Amino acid sequence: MTEKSSSNQPKEKFMANPIERHDTAAWRADIKELKAESKVAIPTEDSVDEAKDWVDTNSLS
Repeated sequence: MTEKSSSNQPKEKFMANPIERHDTAAWRADIKELKAESKVAIPTEDSVDEAKDWVDTNSLS
């Protein structure tokens, strides 16, 4: 039987926490529909326009 070493306990505790929070992500807003098989979210046209405006105004070039 293998015992866990005490040196791995902090790592395991850290890895149990989620890295990202998707519930507030911009891509979740204004979903028009979901594709039947793949469950891919299709955004509304307004959401796409807002995203493009944001990219255009915040680009590095």
